[in-house]
Amino acid sequence: MTRHEQSINEWIFPLCPSPSDAICDWVHLTERFPWLKSLQKVPQDPIYHAEGDVYTHTTMVVQELIQLAEWKQLSNTERSVMFIAALLHDVAKPTCTQIDEKGRITSPGHAKRGAKLARQILWELPMMPPLTIRESIVSLVRFHGLPLWFLEKESPDKAVYEASLQIRLDLVALLAEADIRGRICHDQVELLERIQLFREYCQEQGCYDQPRTFPCKYSRFRYFQGWQDNPLYSPYVKPSFEVILMVGLPGSGKDTWIKKNLPDWPIVSLDEIRKQHRIHPEDSQGKVIQLAKEQAKEWLRQKRSFVWNATNLTQFIRKPLIQLFASYQARVRIVYVDIPPQVALDRNRKRTEYVPEKVILKLASKLEVPEHSEAHQVDWISHA
Repeated sequence: MTRHEQSINEWIFPLCPSPSDAICDWVHLTERFPWLKSLQKVPQDPIYHAEGDVYTHTTMVVQELIQLAEWKQLSNTERSVMFIAALLHDVAKPTCTQIDEKGRITSPGHAKRGAKLARQILWELPMMPPLTIRESIVSLVRFHGLPLWFLEKESPDKAVYEASLQIRLDLVALLAEADIRGRICHDQVELLERIQLFREYCQEQGCYDQPRTFPCKYSRFRYFQGWQDNPLYSPYVKPSFEVILMVGLPGSGKDTWIKKNLPDWPIVSLDEIRKQHRIHPEDSQGKVIQLAKEQAKEWLRQKRSFVWNATNLTQFIRKPLIQLFASYQARVRIVYVDIPPQVALDRNRKRTEYVPEKVILKLASKLEVPEHSEAHQVDWISHA
């Protein structure tokens, strides 16, 4: 099940305007959320943002959004999701903005970094959204620039298909439109035309208001791994055993989930290897990974299902493991156990095997929630 196939009708952001409201209470919003105030006085290139700093741009984007007929027609929850995504869409610009020797201002990587920062902000909201809604907001922040640049990607279709598995692209287009209308620039009309082209392209590909479909999960996995070019091809040979890759912060409940659901499965546990060889979590982990892979390869050669149990919080860490498992024709299933960092810290203080708090906070800042393009199956579980 993809993110937006799951229910998103159970959360309303209390400060979201109603469809009849003409303006937002910016004084209240800015006082309530320090990250909004941090956008003030952050410069932007006047060629593309003659309106001024990032805060000014953000207020204009939000105001444009709540005036759009498409936003007014959304459900209460969808309006809340779009509203807070608009508030957060440039939240990383204070840390990403650069001024070169010629005085040109850029913010490279602000969307990707902004997605991680948005997740941390949403974790701390008193009215914290449920997991699927939170990640919908995060995805909107991450992909808000996609409608402008998708044709410049090495593989535009793959970029669009992958994004569609995470968030409805009609919502992405709506946020992108508000983003462009909420700025002063000479090429506004051209940029709005690009967004319209994005809408038409996604509609033609069948992934505008729903995820891109594939013949089966094996076809989808092979396509995103780059093992087949045709997304409609369905492989004849299917994997005969399964490797489960656990993902989650320390204290999230990964061990509990394994004991409850897979009590008899063999486990490659990086924590157990560290304990056996007296290797601290902050020490070099090369030996730990080497020993873990040696054990995994034994079971892979035997075509035996097993669990790889570690934090595995980034795609950089997960990808080589997934490729290893799949190279032995294993079916790969990711189980992500979600937990806010503060809850992880509280649980950690009660654990016998205490993890330094700075390690948990560092891991939380790096988290990349698993995407459905990464494995044959991806499950999200909330144990908060």
